[in-house]
Amino acid sequence: MAVQTFTKSGTKATTPAKLDKAVFGVEVQQHSLLKEAYLTVLSNKRSAAAKTKRRGQVRGGGIKPWRQKGTGRARVGSIRSPIWRGGGIIFGPTGEQNYTRVLPTAAKRQALRQALSLQAAANRLFIIETFETKEGKVKPTLDLLKKIGATGKTLVVVSEKDDLVDKATRNLTDVHAVFAKYLNVRDLMDADNIVISQKSLDIIHEWLGEAK
Repeated sequence: MAVQTFTKSGTKATTPAKLDKAVFGVEVQQHSLLKEAYLTVLSNKRSAAAKTKRRGQVRGGGIKPWRQKGTGRARVGSIRSPIWRGGGIIFGPTGEQNYTRVLPTAAKRQALRQALSLQAAANRLFIIETFETKEGKVKPTLDLLKKIGATGKTLVVVSEKDDLVDKATRNLTDVHAVFAKYLNVRDLMDADNIVISQKSLDIIHEWLGEAK
């Protein structure tokens, strides 16, 4: 499989890069695996930030609101009862929930192959000789991406995420740089364009190829 390839300056390369069909040409028969892998990434990034108080944790309510008998009203022992406004919460989140999901390694790699194959079929892949940034400047990075036609939400896959690459991309809302071995289905499926350096492509072929 051939794909549009560019030099490090953004001009079209004379010889296009070749994609391994075992990685970029996988047939996606059903999207259940992709969905499961996508939800796994979201769940593993989720933190148990929500927390509610039980009736024993709510301040106040130490005295019985009214006497047990003789008032004609329902008996109640505390104004912090869960059925009262301002009372405790029953079965609410405690902040100790674990939302971690585990996906088998083979399934995770197959989901990555399917995501890469879908993006390749949609002509959203750009192979670049090397992704370099001069002094970590943002403007040259934007100019390079615009020159090769990678507009919109762009995922840049590099073989080594150094300080210059991080400095040139971290403040860009539509550009996200990631190390090749840290690819995940969410980043791949959410991107409008995927820019992969040649060394990163070799890493992906070795990582997700037929031998694996």
